[in-house]
Amino acid sequence: MKTGLFVGSFDPYTIGHHSVVRRALPLFDKIVIGVGVNPEKKYAFTSEQRVQAIKEIYADEPRIEVVAYADLAIDLAQRVGAGFLIKGVRNVRDFEYERDQADFNRTMGGVETLLLFTEPALQGISSTLVREMKHFGKDTSAFVPKKNDETTANSEAE
Repeated sequence: MKTGLFVGSFDPYTIGHHSVVRRALPLFDKIVIGVGVNPEKKYAFTSEQRVQAIKEIYADEPRIEVVAYADLAIDLAQRVGAGFLIKGVRNVRDFEYERDQADFNRTMGGVETLLLFTEPALQGISSTLVREMKHFGKDTSAFVPKKNDETTANSEAE
């Protein structure tokens, strides 16, 4: 079974994240979404809230599993049997960071990294901006996936 691992803080999980998972799903038998928990970081949503929100989005997709983790992505990859990390790249800054992480993850954990470039219409979306908009009372519904989104179930048709 070919398993991919998509990790992040997902605070919140955005339509950009959803796009990466939807586009990667045809490449894997299973995708594990790892919700990072760092006690040093302040989150807008608890790990339980983040995990539950993502589980609801993919409730009808049995090939997606959502788990929280508080260690290295390569350790989670070993636990779930993932040979690939899936990463989304919005810009050159993301690319350089992810390239360095990919080198580390391959060297330290034997895990390869698959980079998917963000769809042009989604390049400006980040969890940080969505959190800020929400903090100031703005409607963020256009930037977060809907629960049980039909595009998830139909991703193999693409």
